[in-house]
Amino acid sequence: MHFEILIEDQSGKRAIDILVPKIIGDQHTFRSFAYKGIGRIPKKLGGGDANKRILLDQLPRLLRGYGKTFSEHNPGAVILICDLDDKCLKVFRKELFNILDRCRPKPKTRFCIAAEEGEAWFLGDITAIKAAYPEAKTAVLKGYKNDSICGTWERLADAIFPGGPASLIGQKMACYRSGKICMGG
Repeated sequence: MHFEILIEDQSGKRAIDILVPKIIGDQHTFRSFAYKGIGRIPKKLGGGDANKRILLDQLPRLLRGYGKTFSEHNPGAVILICDLDDKCLKVFRKELFNILDRCRPKPKTRFCIAAEEGEAWFLGDITAIKAAYPEAKTAVLKGYKNDSICGTWERLADAIFPGGPASLIGQKMACYRSGKICMGG
């Protein structure tokens, strides 16, 4: 089986590229695609501008394409990984399945939605964070309660990045102002 994994950001792609081979082994294949944010589901489900790399804006067009590509002779599945952010899970899932239900043929698809943010998964393993970032602030990491809704990317940034989330936001805004392309969540 081949898996096409659609992810809302570059940092999620990096994690997937490391983890998926360990999960699926050598008998399956995958490709992962990072987008420049989650965006919004288009009102007319036709899909947005193909040049925009915003995940939900492209989802209707992408799923239709995968439906035509995957078949009995070319088996595959689509996995969408994104954060729930401030959306209602029930409404969001309904919108995603509405897109999928309009595909003819319909690709085999799984929607993986992080209740807070994908960074919560990283915060679940303080030992791994400390191994990767020895200077990480232990008090900040230990103050995190698993599965809490607390702004996880901000907490992780506060623990491992000098200046915390405010510094990262400042860098991202400077990139936008200068016209540079910034990758990440």
